[in-house]
Amino acid sequence: MWIAIFENIMTPGGHEVDFDRILVEELRALGHEVVFYVPEDFRFAMDYGVEVRRLPGEVVSYSGVTGLRKLYRTVQREKRRMGWFRALYEAARAGEFDGLIVPTSTYRYLRALSHSALRRSPIPVLFILHGINPKEAPRFLKAADRLALFPQIRPTVLTLSDSIFGERRAATRLIPPPTFVPRDIDWEPADGTENDVLTIGFFGQYRREKRLEDFLQVYVAGEYSRPVRLLVQGSTMHPEDAEDFERIIAKYQGTAGITFLHKGLIGAEWQEAIAGVDALLLPYSAPRYRYHWGGMLFTAIGFQKPVIASDDMNPEVFAAYEIGRLFASGDMGALKDCLETFINTYDVKRETYAESLRRAAEAYSPQAFAWRIAGILSE
Repeated sequence: MWIAIFENIMTPGGHEVDFDRILVEELRALGHEVVFYVPEDFRFAMDYGVEVRRLPGEVVSYSGVTGLRKLYRTVQREKRRMGWFRALYEAARAGEFDGLIVPTSTYRYLRALSHSALRRSPIPVLFILHGINPKEAPRFLKAADRLALFPQIRPTVLTLSDSIFGERRAATRLIPPPTFVPRDIDWEPADGTENDVLTIGFFGQYRREKRLEDFLQVYVAGEYSRPVRLLVQGSTMHPEDAEDFERIIAKYQGTAGITFLHKGLIGAEWQEAIAGVDALLLPYSAPRYRYHWGGMLFTAIGFQKPVIASDDMNPEVFAAYEIGRLFASGDMGALKDCLETFINTYDVKRETYAESLRRAAEAYSPQAFAWRIAGILSE
């Protein structure tokens, strides 16, 4: 099957880039051919090694605009999206591909689709939504209902639930998300042997919602019965974030056992960094983590690293697999207790974590994900 991927979100790196990579590499491993369709000015963060076809119309960015200018760009963005949908419809009618995937969608895409010729596509079109929160749910369901009469349109929600807040639709598919795995380095899961120093990693884009400074205060105050080291890596996209991260680094840089890395990591460098720690810290506290799958959590599972996480981080995963310890979201006292318990009992629990991570990695594997996607396209 020739599978087209329509990508229109430009990003310098991160899980969006790796998600497209999962689709490309795992679908090709199943024997399918993959081609990208992108706006004319689209720039890729990496070379996926497949054909790229350009669509007329440039990407509309919100960067640096507010107020009426942002509203104007919203209208522009909708018009561009409709133009791309029209071009994809014509490509589908011409037989250029057998199935189409839109890898990062929202209810807005489906709302626009209901006014586009693409809804009458002669081939399957799979719109992937990376989670739906309570506010979005009625809008998504309304948009999905409008498209129910068009069997080739297949909204697919990445979720760990079997419904959308109790609602189900025959035309909407619900599937679990995939893990991110090492693809550019030689890697094997930890063998379960005890390390002299337990290394915990805090990774990702620096944002204030991750409460890094609160966490560092708690970490430094903890009482640990075994040697432990903390690696804090952060990339920043905006000057104010970079300034705040540098302030935190300066404040804690002299603290024994804490290492900082203010740098964006991609590809093999990112994979080496994740592979080089024993556990991952995910102390993020935000309601959206209950409804949208956590990229760092599914990185931890893919690399088979136990985690310390807030209890609003995809709780269904932790209910099924003992892959670390949870603390009450936003409770710094609970985080301190959780850190101490995780670190001080790690040598006793590491084999339990390893077995649970192995099972979770198999359940959420990229291969299983690609098999589900291909199955939806082949229905």
